[in-house]
Amino acid sequence: MAVSVSAPILSLCFHQNGEQSNLFGYRQQKRLSSGRNSRSSIGFGAEKVRKSRVRVPICRAVPPLLFKDLDADDFRHPLDKQNTLLLRAIPGLNEFGKALLGSMTEQIMLLENIGTSVLVSKNQLSDLHGLLVEAAEILNIEAPDLYVRQSPVPNAYTLAISGKKPFIVVHTSLIELLTRQELQAVLAHELGHLKCDHGVWLTFANILTLGAYTVPAFGQMIARTLEEQILRWLRSAELTCDRAALLVAQDPKVVVSVLMKLAGGCPSMADQLNVDAFLEQARSYDKASSSPLGWYIRNAQTSQLSHPLPVLRAREVDEWSRSLEYRSLLKRANRISTLENV
Repeated sequence: MAVSVSAPILSLCFHQNGEQSNLFGYRQQKRLSSGRNSRSSIGFGAEKVRKSRVRVPICRAVPPLLFKDLDADDFRHPLDKQNTLLLRAIPGLNEFGKALLGSMTEQIMLLENIGTSVLVSKNQLSDLHGLLVEAAEILNIEAPDLYVRQSPVPNAYTLAISGKKPFIVVHTSLIELLTRQELQAVLAHELGHLKCDHGVWLTFANILTLGAYTVPAFGQMIARTLEEQILRWLRSAELTCDRAALLVAQDPKVVVSVLMKLAGGCPSMADQLNVDAFLEQARSYDKASSSPLGWYIRNAQTSQLSHPLPVLRAREVDEWSRSLEYRSLLKRANRISTLENV
């Protein structure tokens, strides 16, 4: 079993008045003339769905590129490769993780997510289903199940349980925060975890370092010993999956916009955010942390995080989008001539 909690990844679909479009049959609550939001900021349940539902395609200038022969190592971040090798070198780590988790933990996590979410399909939130199917096709991977879960915390995560079909869970507040293309980039990020077979290590990162603290003596010792190394791997794995998001979005500003919104965005101000300004902010962070003192503070700031800082992730995406490696992948790809109707 594997769990990925990702906080995580255009031509944006907005109405002329700047209001974000109704993406999946749910309507965002409009601001009152006083500037205050109405009671529910998520918009599920309380809001009425429009009687006539218009499906709006993703706003792409040209059809997306399809990577038929894409291999995980084609886009895996060098730090991901390095830290994965270091984890694999730890004797007995895989066996210890399986023994610690057991089938009961797997079943609890599976039922917890399935029992409290809505399963997306062709007949349920079909637009969202279409975004997932297209992203999986672009990355040359089988589409997992997808669930939408009610939560005020913008988040998405992946579970891959032994012997069962993996699935992605997306929180409702994340759907409200992002545009269609940005949401597809998030789905692509989660697909990146599956494409790169991050499952085993995500199990350790999200359960071992948390659950082992409840085990007396030995568990605490193991968790404290592995925590720093596992978190270092997690941060590098997130960089890899941001690349997967870029391969699907095929526009670095889409992925950077996701990171910017997760850092400090909200639906009411989404149309005022500036991707170029956020990238400049990332460069300012690099300059500020380039001194010996800045380097020390930066390491202290990030060493206990499961994800790299949003500005650093944005800079990595921007740099990779201009690399020979990325351009080479684009040259190998084929353009999708017609999109499947979903």
